[in-house]
Amino acid sequence: MASLISLLRRNWVMFNPPKPPKEQDALRIGLLGASSIAPIAIIGPAKSHPEVIIAAVAARDEKRADAYAKKHGIPIVHKSYQALIDDPAIQAVYIPLPNGLHYEWTIRALKAHKHVLLEKPSTSTAAEAASLFHHPLLQQPHAPVLLEAFHSRFHPACPAFLALLDSQTVVSAHAVMSCPRFVFPDTDIRFDYEVSGGVTMDMGPYAVLFLRLVFGAEPTRCINAVPRLMPEGSDRRCDQAMVARWQFPNGGHGSLDIDLSSRGWGGIPTFGWPKCEVVHGETTIDDEGLGEGEEHVVIKTVTFWNFVMPTLWHRIDIMERHIIRTSPDRKIFKTWTTTRNKKVYTWEDESRRVEGDESWSTYRHQLEQFVDKVRGRESSSGLWMDAEDSVRQMAMIDSVYEKARLPLRPTSSYQ
Repeated sequence: MASLISLLRRNWVMFNPPKPPKEQDALRIGLLGASSIAPIAIIGPAKSHPEVIIAAVAARDEKRADAYAKKHGIPIVHKSYQALIDDPAIQAVYIPLPNGLHYEWTIRALKAHKHVLLEKPSTSTAAEAASLFHHPLLQQPHAPVLLEAFHSRFHPACPAFLALLDSQTVVSAHAVMSCPRFVFPDTDIRFDYEVSGGVTMDMGPYAVLFLRLVFGAEPTRCINAVPRLMPEGSDRRCDQAMVARWQFPNGGHGSLDIDLSSRGWGGIPTFGWPKCEVVHGETTIDDEGLGEGEEHVVIKTVTFWNFVMPTLWHRIDIMERHIIRTSPDRKIFKTWTTTRNKKVYTWEDESRRVEGDESWSTYRHQLEQFVDKVRGRESSSGLWMDAEDSVRQMAMIDSVYEKARLPLRPTSSYQ
């Protein structure tokens, strides 16, 4: 009962956060696009941050921008993206535009010396990511801050999960994400190749990030990638679902299974929590109760349920399979399994003194670190997505399309 009350309270406060007074020098952020994700990703989180004001919005449709601003209490509406970027009162921009527009509008914002919080995936290809994150504008003294918005990375449950792993002994890691059929119609912009659509560009970045974090390394090769393409009559250069597998330097395999139109028997829509399951190789442990010629080994499996939005709800399962066997013939004569689980909603759960409440969403944790970086403060959590992380993310995504024999997403012509 107590856990249910905690869940309800946590989610209520997350969507109805406290509103402390804004500081006089609060960071003024402008939104490019009247997007559906911004209320969750930055408008809501900004309400509880005393150093952030959502000051302006711009959209292609000015009437839509006006209605959006009125709904969310945004004081300024600009007639174009460029007008917002050129506004000297705006210090940072949030870019949740279609993937294919990320590169151009991030460069434009950086040229105006605006800090940028950029939705994932950062760009359309690895080449674009390298061009963006290694851009001369970012190499200068006092360069603007550019952060790819992998919000899940910033929640305390993520480092707690990783602390349970030994990356060198991981045999396999499998990330699964799905969305029920009919949530996104075939005409949704997520399936538009020209703006870099496809499930690997939508859900894929989350799965790819966690595989990279689990192994603490980049894959040596993509072993296979099997797409389910969009149906006839839609853009079949786009993947609706994808299964892919990589080999990592320690010999382990990482895989993903992602689906933006999940269906079961008879085409009935299905849903499942996102999960990342990690299996370790055998570890021999000391056991004073062993007889001569016997050994005790353990195989540990760690599963992170809802690794994408752990504030809503999550659970980390730790299962250890114990085996007593003879050596060297490995004849098993006793086995048992132990299980436990862990939930981490605050940094205090990890005995760390870092700012944050259990009701803080992944996006609110991310905003805290973004503002700290902009202000030149040392990160309290030590978590960040650096430039090379973002470039390597796109390299791994490119490898999926190449192995699946699908075209890489189009690159921007903007200079």
